[in-house]
Amino acid sequence: MSQRDATGESTEAATTAGVFGDVLRHFRRSADLTQDGLAGQIPCDRSLVARVEAGTRVPQDSFVRRCDAVLTTGGVLIQLWGRIDWYPAVEHPDWFQRRADMDAVTIDLREYQTYVVPGLLQTEDYARAILSYAHSGDALEDRLRARLSRQPRFLAPNGPMYHAILDESCLRNVVGSRSVMQGQLAHLLSVGQLPNIRLQVAPADLVGLERPDVSMSLLKLPDGAEWAYSESLDQGHFINEPTVYARHSRTYDVLRADTLSAPMSASWISEALEGFGPHGEAPSQRGEVDQEQLQRRKRRQLHRSSFRHPRLRPDR
Repeated sequence: MSQRDATGESTEAATTAGVFGDVLRHFRRSADLTQDGLAGQIPCDRSLVARVEAGTRVPQDSFVRRCDAVLTTGGVLIQLWGRIDWYPAVEHPDWFQRRADMDAVTIDLREYQTYVVPGLLQTEDYARAILSYAHSGDALEDRLRARLSRQPRFLAPNGPMYHAILDESCLRNVVGSRSVMQGQLAHLLSVGQLPNIRLQVAPADLVGLERPDVSMSLLKLPDGAEWAYSESLDQGHFINEPTVYARHSRTYDVLRADTLSAPMSASWISEALEGFGPHGEAPSQRGEVDQEQLQRRKRRQLHRSSFRHPRLRPDR
């Protein structure tokens, strides 16, 4: 069992985070870069590099991958990042612990999400903004640490297959600020390139989509068990009755087939990202997508003059 120091931080976590920081510092110095120099090429604030090297900040996978590229480490940093237990002593809300335990072992996860980005894909700033609606102080930090603790397994090399369909509202609803949304949408574009993660967007104006009534998850465990999971207020619901699971699975698969493809969804997310910029302008390049379709949807959806603020489920 890990112990905690006077600040309440796990000394084991500090040690492993410190090892990662030492390795990053070694490669940075070998590349003859200062912290400012590395930060400028990521790009990020110098203080982030300093905190990661000091072992006081858990880096996101996108930061680590960029460090690998800039420092030409051959993937050493992301391999080490995936092996470190960054959150050895977290506690989830009692009603959510069973789902967190499933996430720790699932071999295949399919999710449909409305209103807000699912917890496994949230940035630290986005998660903090959501959780701060209901928590503050140490409670906020504990919940934030618990939420982020579920992510490394899915974002690490050879992570379990994770397929997420995001209702357009996940991209449109403002959480925190426009800056927070920019970081969140950029993170979606980054993780969507991982070989085990597929992201699709279900546009609001795409007629005929058979959508689930609520956000839901479909999990396959190593023993072959299959579970459907959904939530109501402060309660998680688990179903493994074969006929019910099969019905939900069919709904999900039909939705996945009928909604935007992963490449087109990436372009859609890029459009939304531009919409949260200072001028709200659409990018000039969209890649290999249906130009006419995206132009029409862009005018209808992504360039509205106002953004919505969601009713948040803080513990998800």
